[in-house]
Amino acid sequence: MARPIPLRKRLLVRLLITSVLIAICSVAATAWLAVETTTRAIQEEQGQVLTEDMDILRQLSGYAATHRDWSGVGKTVRALSDRTGRRIALTAPDRTPIADSETRNTALPPRAAAAVDPLHTDTFTEPGAQRTGIDPRAVGPFRLPRAERERVRLLAEKRRACFSNNGVQTRITQMPSGRSVLTDEDGTVDGGQVPTPCADGVLNTPTATEAKALAELNTYAGDCLKHVGGKFPSLFAATVDFTDRSMLTRYVGGKAETGIDTTRDQDKKAQECVDRARRQQLEPYVAPAAELFLGRGDSAVPHFDMSAANKAKVTGVAGLVLALTVAVTVLVATRLVRPLRALTHAAQQPPEQHVRVPVTTQDETGILAVAFNDLADRRERMEAQRKAMVADIAHELRTPLTNIRGWLEVTRDGVVDPDPELLASLHDEAVVLQRVIDDLQDLAAADAGTLRLHREPVRADELLEQVVAAHRVAAEAAGVRLHTAVAASKGSDGSHGLHGSDGSDGTPWLDADPVRMRQALGNLVSNAIRHTPADGTITLSSRRHDDEVVFEVADTGSGIAPEDLPSVFERFWRAEKSRSRRTGGSGLGLSIVRQLVTAHGGTVTVTSELGSGSVFTLRLPDAR
Repeated sequence: MARPIPLRKRLLVRLLITSVLIAICSVAATAWLAVETTTRAIQEEQGQVLTEDMDILRQLSGYAATHRDWSGVGKTVRALSDRTGRRIALTAPDRTPIADSETRNTALPPRAAAAVDPLHTDTFTEPGAQRTGIDPRAVGPFRLPRAERERVRLLAEKRRACFSNNGVQTRITQMPSGRSVLTDEDGTVDGGQVPTPCADGVLNTPTATEAKALAELNTYAGDCLKHVGGKFPSLFAATVDFTDRSMLTRYVGGKAETGIDTTRDQDKKAQECVDRARRQQLEPYVAPAAELFLGRGDSAVPHFDMSAANKAKVTGVAGLVLALTVAVTVLVATRLVRPLRALTHAAQQPPEQHVRVPVTTQDETGILAVAFNDLADRRERMEAQRKAMVADIAHELRTPLTNIRGWLEVTRDGVVDPDPELLASLHDEAVVLQRVIDDLQDLAAADAGTLRLHREPVRADELLEQVVAAHRVAAEAAGVRLHTAVAASKGSDGSHGLHGSDGSDGTPWLDADPVRMRQALGNLVSNAIRHTPADGTITLSSRRHDDEVVFEVADTGSGIAPEDLPSVFERFWRAEKSRSRRTGGSGLGLSIVRQLVTAHGGTVTVTSELGSGSVFTLRLPDAR
């Protein structure tokens, strides 16, 4: 009885484990892909929302920088809300409503998104507020009237032409105050390096409006600068170059003064004084600080909400996929294992029962079942042949041994004298016994693949002459004539040129063991002599056909019945069952012929008609 298969090695368990691993990997890969995709989408959405938030804050800060109050901001708030789909609300620091895009009376978010104060901005809200924290659009008293704006524009065009004549390309940019300045490709004011002919200082000289605003700024900063210390001019003002940075410029009598004796710390404190004075100066010109609240619009819905319910859904779907995979795997594996178990059960049955299995599928398992049934059929036939062969061998050996034993016993008892005739009879029986044993030995060697061949070039005509010479005496005793015919080549008309037994040029050659080939042809001749009546003829011929050498042994004997032709080369088969082993042969000769020809790489066939004789044909590879 076969040992039980360990659970971990069973096909069903291995298929189940494989499917589970595949399912887990699939679910994990899908989950990872979903998380990565969702995360990227959320990040992109957050980035887009952040950009929208900063744009809203920037536009509202610009509104506050250019208006003294929030009275007309409602239109701007609604326009921004329509464009972004967000709720936008402005309130005073004490939560007093200023403007709200939400038409319904709904509560505001718990915290404000940002504070809108043009005098205290950051670099994310407005790039121009990198140092002072003041929105550059808040210009207040520095805003130029139209006449001054046009005059500065003309001065800028004149200076740009001077720059161009000196190989410096610039463009005119108008700042929020209305002042025109020259910038190069990098955005540097006045092109960085100013050509000497163009350094007249006219464009950068404050206008009357700017001078008045500077004087006012100097008044606001005066008290603070007195506490800074250092040597400062009596008349001090700070101007802005209206680009992306702030600069402190000191004027004495309207002209820049150089060589002022101050330390770095004093300069820093002086800048703080000027920034504080500028906020004080601009405060009446800008809207008061407000709180900005941002939320979702009336029709907006959350794009992604990984709540507990969604987590439960994801977990449930993953579990369902896993359970479905396991169920399908169990079903498929069971259908696959069932025929394999039937094959295993049939293979474990006793050999003599020759059990077959039903073929229920057309797949690989069905093909395996068909092959198993074919193997069982061949094993049954081989078993029957083995039993028949054992019986035949026993019968073949029993007859001569019985005769030898009987004569020896009567001789021992003194009934018969051991005369020469008795000894000759015993010798004949021993020869029959030896012939059977030699034939069985040859067949056993052929079956085991140990039949040795000593190949050498052999002439077909010489081989036939040797076989005829060896059997001439037996043929003459039986009154049978032996003939040979050798064809060198095939003619164009399909006929064969025949040569005598002395051979000639062009005679077929083959690479073979001459002893074994004489044995094979000799067995055929012996068989033909036994089945050919007196005055009959046996013809041995050879010819070359394509790449083969063809031998034929034809007789004019009794022939073989059509139903017996498939069994001619089987062991212990004889056409005439009534013949004795001594006169009819052992029944192994033709089997030996087939084995010897097969060992040479050839084939043997037979054609016969009752009463007309038989023709045995051997086809062997040509030695050319």
